Amino acid sequence: MTDDTADADRTEERAFNVKEFLGNLTTRPGVYRMIDARGDIIYVGKAHALRDRVSSYFHGGAYDAKTMAMVNQIARIEVTVTNTETEALLLEDNLVKEHKPRYNVLLRDDKSFPYIRVTSTQEFPRLTFHRGPKKKGEAYYGPYPSARSVRETLLHLQKLFQLRQCEDTFFANRSRPCLQYQIKRCSAPCVGLIDADDYARDVKLATLFLQGRNAEVTKDLARRMEEAAKALDYEQAARYRDQIASLKRIEEQQFVADGDSGDFDVIAAVLEGGVPCVAVMFIRAGRNLGTRTWFPRASSGTSATEVIGAFLPQYYLSRGAPPEILVNAEVQDEALLAEVFAGRAGHRVAIRHRVRGRRARWIDMARTNAEQAAQMRAAGKAAVREQLDGLRDLVELDEVPRRIECFDISHTSGEATVASCVVFDEGGPRKSDYRRFNIADVAPGDDYGAMRQALQRRYTRVKRGEAPVPDLLLVDGGKGQVAEAAAVLEDLQLQEIALVGVAKGPTRKAGMEQLHLHPSGRVISPSAMSPPLHLIQQVRDEAHRFAITGHRGRRAKARKTSVLEDIPGLGPKRRKELLAHFGGLQGVVRAGVDDLAKVHGISRKLAKVIYDTFHAAT
Repeated sequence: MTDDTADADRTEERAFNVKEFLGNLTTRPGVYRMIDARGDIIYVGKAHALRDRVSSYFHGGAYDAKTMAMVNQIARIEVTVTNTETEALLLEDNLVKEHKPRYNVLLRDDKSFPYIRVTSTQEFPRLTFHRGPKKKGEAYYGPYPSARSVRETLLHLQKLFQLRQCEDTFFANRSRPCLQYQIKRCSAPCVGLIDADDYARDVKLATLFLQGRNAEVTKDLARRMEEAAKALDYEQAARYRDQIASLKRIEEQQFVADGDSGDFDVIAAVLEGGVPCVAVMFIRAGRNLGTRTWFPRASSGTSATEVIGAFLPQYYLSRGAPPEILVNAEVQDEALLAEVFAGRAGHRVAIRHRVRGRRARWIDMARTNAEQAAQMRAAGKAAVREQLDGLRDLVELDEVPRRIECFDISHTSGEATVASCVVFDEGGPRKSDYRRFNIADVAPGDDYGAMRQALQRRYTRVKRGEAPVPDLLLVDGGKGQVAEAAAVLEDLQLQEIALVGVAKGPTRKAGMEQLHLHPSGRVISPSAMSPPLHLIQQVRDEAHRFAITGHRGRRAKARKTSVLEDIPGLGPKRRKELLAHFGGLQGVVRAGVDDLAKVHGISRKLAKVIYDTFHAAT
């Protein structure tokens, strides 16, 4: 075939015979795919009647610039006929996710949401983080908007009810209580410090808490407190009193919907500065579990109504829908979507946009969240967000990390070792959350031991709820440092924190870093021009700077302090006499016991103490 013939064929393809195509098109339900001259699918849609829907693009309608630009690129249209409009909706969703057409609104984050799972097959059930398919016979609570909100809830549950979260293998092989028992985060059922009946009662209270039935939990704890007091078991009564107080503090931190005790999602879509944003608020048992925002990919000219209409099927067809969905705009095919969602979820689902009272205020709140997120992204946060998006993919995370902590160690030949912890989030460095750790009782130069001590001190506080849980932990180092960090996280049962080691690479040059991923063990070497690597370098360098600054300050302070100050019985006047007699500290170090005893005010006994101070280790 000659080039002229090929060009003629392409011209013929572009000259799409609309009239002939529409004349032969069926009126049955189905899916249509608009294809350009290069053979790329540029739009996928579904229709109750294919002929009516497709012909509307070409006849008698005033369209926006986006639709006109799309129609001008159509070289041909392919259709798939289905039996029902429901089948067409499901097929459309699959094709959009597979081909990602440029004129469709695309929900890029399709990860499943996390839940809290309560096991039911063991004598001592455990509470765990869960994402993915659900098993029959297990209890699941959620979904939660992010892994962080699950971890925070699990920490609350450990504080209140001291239920185990450890793996079954860890639980079955204990001979003594672990650290969780010592910091009062577990009742140690593994070694028989609580019987099965008492543990079961705590599990029941925890499930009531997860269902939002806090009043019942408080009532039960109050009854137990009274019974313990009547039995003169005042120590146990005090523990119940503390549980009630902790529960009240947690309730104060949660926003509860007055009078709204059901499960529903509130969804608002906005366009701010050309940035489409969708905010979803999760209301479960009347409690606001948090808000999550998406920035779907949409072509220029897409309206907020189109965004929310495309968002709903892409979002809920891959996960269960709650009984009620509140939206801030009318949705096309609302009844059809509700019917399909109900079939997937196994219960009735209602989609509503005309609401009043409390529910209208929920929609306003979701819209405000969406507008704020879109404005921040449009005002300059896009670069950081893109780096975080890229970081999620680079280090194989389930979600975009919103809080990153990085640790580094600094010392001079083992002297004055200091560990640093720096914190970054979507707004950049959070210097108010930075921390330093003066390392003690570790062999000089033992970087592994120093890293272990710093992580233990930091994440014990996190476990106690005294600091937020990070989404990603970076450690400056390779395989060894990652192993130490992983051991600490496992001991504290914080394995859900993503862990990455940042090694300098063979040449130790910037841009040649190697990333050690845990738990996969993969070692990757990103491109020196990779934006997420630039973010990692920025965080790592900040941790290095902060550690060095702390180390230099500690070292300078140590060098301003004389060893003589630590010797009992050797006050300022006697120190001055010693230094003047021997011409400085080095002369004191070289002197023998007899020489030291000749100094005015220094007895032979004190001279022996001074001598042993400098020579006991030799």
